[in-house]
Amino acid sequence: MTRIITSLVLFICSWAFSQSSATSSPYEQGMGKAMGLWKEGKSAEATAIFERIASVEKTNWLPNYYVAFINTVEVFKLQDKSKASALLDKAQQALDNATAVSQNNPELMVVQALIYTAYIVQDPMTNGMKYSSKAMEQYYKAQALAPENPRVVFSKAEFEIGGAKYWGTDTKPMCAEVERSIGLFAKFKPETAFHPSWGLERAKELLANCGK
Repeated sequence: MTRIITSLVLFICSWAFSQSSATSSPYEQGMGKAMGLWKEGKSAEATAIFERIASVEKTNWLPNYYVAFINTVEVFKLQDKSKASALLDKAQQALDNATAVSQNNPELMVVQALIYTAYIVQDPMTNGMKYSSKAMEQYYKAQALAPENPRVVFSKAEFEIGGAKYWGTDTKPMCAEVERSIGLFAKFKPETAFHPSWGLERAKELLANCGK
C-alpha cells in the first residue's frame, strides 16, 4: 500500500506541475508551486501553500482537497504511528472545509474513504470494524453520484480487494472492476490541470497483480 501511495504522489505532482508551469495567474502559480514542493517531498511546505490558497479561494474546493489528500498520504508512509492522529485530524478538517463549499462531490468522498482506510491501517484490530463500513458508505455514495468516475470505481475495488484478502475471499469481481476502471480512465477528462486525475497507473499495477 505504501509503495503504491508513494507512486501516486509522484505521478500527481509531475503531471500537475508540468501542466501549470506555463501559467501566470496567482492561483495557478501557487498551485503549481505547491505541487512542485510536494513532488520534492516537502509535504509540510506544500500543505502550507495550499492552505494559504484556500484562505483566499474560499469557494474553491481544490486547495483543501490537496491539504486533506497530502496529510492522508503521509499517514500511509509513517514510521512513527504517534504522528498519525495529528495528520488525520488536519486532513479531516481540510476535507470538511472542502465539502462545505462542494457538497455531494464524489472526489471528496474518495478522500474521506481514504482517511478511514488510514485509520484502519494504523490499527486494524481496533479500527477495522469501526471504519470499514464508513469507508464503504462513502464509496457507495460516490458510486451513486458518479458511476463512471474512474477513481470511484478503482478506489472502491482496491479497498474491497484489501478486505477480500484479509478474509480470504475471492477477489475476481473486484479485479474485474479494476479492469473496468482502466477503460474509464481512458475516457476521463479533468476539468482543469489541478482537478483530480490520478489513479490510472495504480489501477494498471493492481490489475497486473490481481488474483495473485
